[in-house]
Amino acid sequence: MEKTKIIAGGGLVLNEAGELLLIFRRGKWDLPKGKLDEGESIEDCAVREVMEETGITGITLGKLIGISYHEYFDTFINRDVIKETHWFAMQASGAQNLVPQTEEDILEIRWVKGEALADCLENSYDTVIDIIKKAGLI
Repeated sequence: MEKTKIIAGGGLVLNEAGELLLIFRRGKWDLPKGKLDEGESIEDCAVREVMEETGITGITLGKLIGISYHEYFDTFINRDVIKETHWFAMQASGAQNLVPQTEEDILEIRWVKGEALADCLENSYDTVIDIIKKAGLI
């Protein structure tokens, strides 16, 4: 059976202190991202998903950092899926109230850098670590 392809957009959001925004979802540290809606540009998708999952506003969209691929079995549609995520650099103020989107299983949101970022990435996904490296943040 052919895999279903899902296109998604996400962000590597930095604040004024050079801290990266991470979300804690399903037992791992991750980056905010989500599925592209019909008729939506991938850039608009990335910004919308970051806003929905974290509650932050006033996002400045930067350049495309890269594209990652993740394969999994989607129990909702009962099919093998390949998710193609377009990752963008973003800037936002760190002095905002962070609101985890609990309906997406997000339990915590943190601004991190340095040692704290390294600690979080010990419990993350290879694709997330790869895109953070590609962005030059580690």
